[in-house]
Amino acid sequence: MFQKHGNLVLVTAEDNPDLGLRDRKKAATREALGAAALRLALTNGPENVRVNDIADAVGVSPRTYNNYFHSTLHAICVALAADRALRVGQAVRTRPADEPLLTVVTEAIVKQYAGDAEPTKETVALITSAPALTSEYAKTVGALEYPLAAAIQARTGPGPMPAVVAAAVSAAARVATENWLQDEETRPFEAVLRESLAIVAPILLAADVRPG
Repeated sequence: MFQKHGNLVLVTAEDNPDLGLRDRKKAATREALGAAALRLALTNGPENVRVNDIADAVGVSPRTYNNYFHSTLHAICVALAADRALRVGQAVRTRPADEPLLTVVTEAIVKQYAGDAEPTKETVALITSAPALTSEYAKTVGALEYPLAAAIQARTGPGPMPAVVAAAVSAAARVATENWLQDEETRPFEAVLRESLAIVAPILLAADVRPG
């Protein structure tokens, strides 16, 4: 299943594990386009990557490319993030119902974006090579808002609260990424990310209600 939020297309496989052939082909095409964009960026520099180059590398038309990504930078960053936002949502859904929401959300995000999942020096150098790419990458990390909101809602029930909480957590993750990519920040990303998530901890604690 594909959901579009603004210009971001998300493959919500965890909401529909039995994808049909058509959707599996779409997911494979999206993954191939992202991988090609990243490969070309690492080889030629992100400023030299063109939509036509990416489309040609995968054997599709530029129009098909535009069905998945709104720019070359978007494709590069989605490849770097590797749909981690979706895996955050899935992790939150599968944790025990009696586990504190603060712990569930914090550890799910840290696992997907920090520690062993932290970008390599090569990819960090790529991300910081252009201000526009740095900004786009931070937005991609912040895109965990939508799958996270759905996962929180599954734990706590409907209403505006899950979306508000997810927006706050997403903003904290985006700000952490922007700060970490600054030259003067020398700490591991996990430390910077946990620091930002701690700021929104009161919101997660207040939202920790369960149906029934």
